[in-house]
Amino acid sequence: MTEELVILADQAARFLQAELVPERESWERDRCVSRAAWRKAGAAGLLCASIPEEYGGGGGSWAHEAVISCEISRAGLGAGFGLGVSVSCSIVAHYILSYGSEAQKARWLPALATGEIIGAIAMTEPGAGSDLKAIRTQARPCEGGYRITGQKTFITNGQTADLILVVAKTDMAAGAKGMSLLAVEAANAAGFVRGRNLDKLGLHAQDTSELFFEDVFVPEENLLGGEPGRAFAQLMEQLIWERLTVTLNAATDMERAIEMTAAYARERSAFGQRLMDFQNTQFKLAECKASAVVARALFDDMLQRFLEGTLDAATAASAKYWASEALGKVADECLQLFGGYGYMTEYPIARLWADARASRIYAGASDIMKTIIARTL
Repeated sequence: MTEELVILADQAARFLQAELVPERESWERDRCVSRAAWRKAGAAGLLCASIPEEYGGGGGSWAHEAVISCEISRAGLGAGFGLGVSVSCSIVAHYILSYGSEAQKARWLPALATGEIIGAIAMTEPGAGSDLKAIRTQARPCEGGYRITGQKTFITNGQTADLILVVAKTDMAAGAKGMSLLAVEAANAAGFVRGRNLDKLGLHAQDTSELFFEDVFVPEENLLGGEPGRAFAQLMEQLIWERLTVTLNAATDMERAIEMTAAYARERSAFGQRLMDFQNTQFKLAECKASAVVARALFDDMLQRFLEGTLDAATAASAKYWASEALGKVADECLQLFGGYGYMTEYPIARLWADARASRIYAGASDIMKTIIARTL
């Protein structure tokens, strides 16, 4: 944490508490983050912090993205606003930065940085989750571009996204080498239909949707990477940061869970003494604290390696797997110490517990992480 990053963290925390935290309850009721919140965050410089200034971004590094993401989670906004920002600004924007043409960068990145447009990436299908090679969505070459036909599901920002990077097969016979990324601009995409805003166990402030593509025309200039067949390699490269983000959010949510549980245990009395005075409470929280310390140290080490360009996919998978599993255990232990109150959604610990469950599924389920790790043995 340099002085610049410390200042950024302080500024982000102040902005979030003043401008966005008061909106959290309405987002959860609406099952969607408001567009006004995106524009506010863009004006405050919290979107696309690691995108070069020439494309409208903050000109920072992945460390700046990590600091902002951490503060969003600390403010209790990670499960809705934070997840959406991560997808739009840390994932979609970096696909465009890494593989887009100069025209694509100039067209889309500045608008993503201001919050004028919201990005989504459509990988998962009803019959293909972590197994990306099994996707059936097809993009048939035609005069001037491609026509996409297929269905996607569990798409973060699906109800609000203006720019959707769709993973599709441009060559059905070529396996992984037949996959391409095509940018669909929702406002001009005849045949594109948004399905349900899915009713989830947690992450209620985040819109997560089904998307349907019925012979949707995409111009050739919206192909990402210059030529078809490059998507699988692009996805594998970018998933490293996505899994690091899950590791960071897991570490931060562990810290949040412990902080709110310790505060509750110091105030709550049982059998004539504070809950915190029982050795069982102390030991349970001590176990949780140890996991949180390890998770924070793990992320810091992974981020340093990532910034140096030495972090490989299997190591990132190891971090994501361990941290997300540890978060599940910590959230459960902390909720238990709240007793019946922990089961009430008006208590933040209940929402944190429900939201935490998804971290072991998205960005690659835990079993897929084990498969990636096992290949190195």
